[in-house]
Amino acid sequence: MKKPTVILADDHTLVLEGFRRLLEAHCELLATAGDGQALLQAVAQHRPDIVILDISMPVMNGMEAARALRTKYPALKLVFVTMHADPAYIRAAFQAGASGYILKQSLGDELPQALHTVLQGQIYITPLIAKDVVDGLLHSDTQPLVELTARQQEVLQLIVDGLSAKDIAVKLSISHRTVEFHKAQLMQQLNLHSTVELIKFALTNGLVRLT
Repeated sequence: MKKPTVILADDHTLVLEGFRRLLEAHCELLATAGDGQALLQAVAQHRPDIVILDISMPVMNGMEAARALRTKYPALKLVFVTMHADPAYIRAAFQAGASGYILKQSLGDELPQALHTVLQGQIYITPLIAKDVVDGLLHSDTQPLVELTARQQEVLQLIVDGLSAKDIAVKLSISHRTVEFHKAQLMQQLNLHSTVELIKFALTNGLVRLT
């Protein structure tokens, strides 16, 4: 029986080597990638059955990469393997198109089972996450994340990068007042009440790149 083909994406070499050892008996490893952009290129070149990826990666984070891959390759199975157990991360991963979600601390016992499950067209979520949390995530009426305009995306990225409103205005060649308007509009749309909440929401839901 033909083994499923896999691409691994994680920015830690030791993690990738651990993946390789776990998977060699179960899958054909086509390539590895150290960031989200490299992952997109590897998938375009190799067309795997499954992508295993982390959330926190440089250049393009896992949430962004997953959304791009889901749009272009709707049949591709995406399995997140991460340290993030917060329900907000899990929800964002499945909104981005995940088929599976595993915590790194349980990786050795779960990865083969998770791959088998998602290849059968089912969802896999690590048992370490409480059942009531899983039910809430998969059966809630949570609406998709708000669509951002190109300018809102630019402003949000620069806020997360740590620039002040004045510096953002200079960088984008717009007025300070316009920057504040976009920021206020973002917070209103997302029902947030501070810059800290805005940054946390943007990072948690993969709305920006991690630089």
